[in-house]
Amino acid sequence: MNTSTQIAKHFRDVFFGGNWTSVNLKDTLADVSWQLATKQVSDCNTIATLVYHIDYYVAAVLKVLQGEPLHAKDAYSFDHPTIQSQQDWDNMLSKVWGDAELFATLIEQLPDNQLSENFTDEKYGIYYRNLHGIIEHTHYHLGQIVILKKILHQ
Repeated sequence: MNTSTQIAKHFRDVFFGGNWTSVNLKDTLADVSWQLATKQVSDCNTIATLVYHIDYYVAAVLKVLQGEPLHAKDAYSFDHPTIQSQQDWDNMLSKVWGDAELFATLIEQLPDNQLSENFTDEKYGIYYRNLHGIIEHTHYHLGQIVILKKILHQ
């Protein structure tokens, strides 16, 4: 298995299961209603906000993998559309799962030598670093989501 395929598997595992930690985004969110996803806990981000934030960066890098320029601003990464129904929440999750699967597919198609090339601009480092950064970022916020769920279920 080449390196790109390994990275794609690692990415899929955090979203859909099979990773070393046995925790993934899809299973964690399976029983989260829109009401729970939007419920505020102290001054923490809501589950919905964290899910949007995770996908914001996946979607931005996905565009780069599709040959488009990088258009992402940290300042907008938490600004999700209002969720006022289960349909709104389901639509957000559908986008997240679709983006994740396409992202993994495009990673698999990367030639391994591209992993050591600069990602859009030298200041961002190489593809390898950025792809693993997305995975690490997802794990980090997944941990927050797990804790928020525990607090909300008390």
